[in-house]
Amino acid sequence: MKRALPVLVLSIAGLVPVWLYEPSLGVTSSEASTATTPSVSSSGSSGSSSTVVQGTTVTTEKGDVQVEVTFAGTKISSVRMLKQPNHPQTTAAVPVLIKETLAAQSADIDTVSGATITSDGYKESLQAAIDSQADSAAASPSPSGSTSAPAAESASKVVSGTAVDTEKGTVQVEVTFEGDSIASVKMLQQPNHPQTTAAVPVLIEETLAAQSADIDTVSGATITSDGYKESLQAAIDAKG
Repeated sequence: MKRALPVLVLSIAGLVPVWLYEPSLGVTSSEASTATTPSVSSSGSSGSSSTVVQGTTVTTEKGDVQVEVTFAGTKISSVRMLKQPNHPQTTAAVPVLIKETLAAQSADIDTVSGATITSDGYKESLQAAIDSQADSAAASPSPSGSTSAPAAESASKVVSGTAVDTEKGTVQVEVTFEGDSIASVKMLQQPNHPQTTAAVPVLIEETLAAQSADIDTVSGATITSDGYKESLQAAIDAKG
C-alpha cells in the first residue's frame, strides 16, 4: 500500500498536462468565415466582369414574379427566379422563358402558351433588370476610351434566314452574329403546335453550342427541326 500511493500521485500528475492542452472542438475563425461567405455578385478578374441585378417584383393574379439576371459585361449569361407563382403552368413555363431570354438577349420574347400572366410578369421584371444594368453601364466611364464601343457594335450583325414552308407551318429564324460567332437565334415564324413550342428552345440551345446548323433533329418535331435548320443555314450562308 505504501508503494501504491506514489504511483497514484505520479499518474494524476501525468494527466494534468493532458487536461491543460486538450484541443478545442469549436469552429476556427477560417471555418466561420467560409460559412458566412456571401454569393458573388460581381467580379473584375481577368478583365471581365459579372454583375447580378434583380428585377422589380411584379404582382400578378397568380402571384409575385421576380427575376435575378447575371450579366457578363453587357451579355445576359443567366437568369434565376426569385419569386414565381406556385402553379404547374409556371413551373413548365419558366425554363422556356429563360432559354428564350438567353437566345434573344432581351425581354423581347414570346409568351408561353397557358402561362400568359406569368410570362408577362417575367418579361416586365426582366426588362426592369436590363434597364437597371444599362443605366449603370451608361453612368460608368469606359476605361478603354470611346473608340471601343463603335468597334463592338460594328461586329454585330443580324441576318434573317429564308422562310421555309412545311406541312406544319412556316419556319423562319433570325440570327445575331458577334463577329463570326452565333450570339443568339430568334424565331420570326414557327408552327403553332405544342411539339414546336417544346422543340424550339432545344434547337436554339444546340445551335449556340454547335455554332452551326449541324445539329440533331428534336424527336417528335422532325418537320419543324428540318425547317429550322434550313432557315438557319440560309442565314449563316447570307452572313458570309
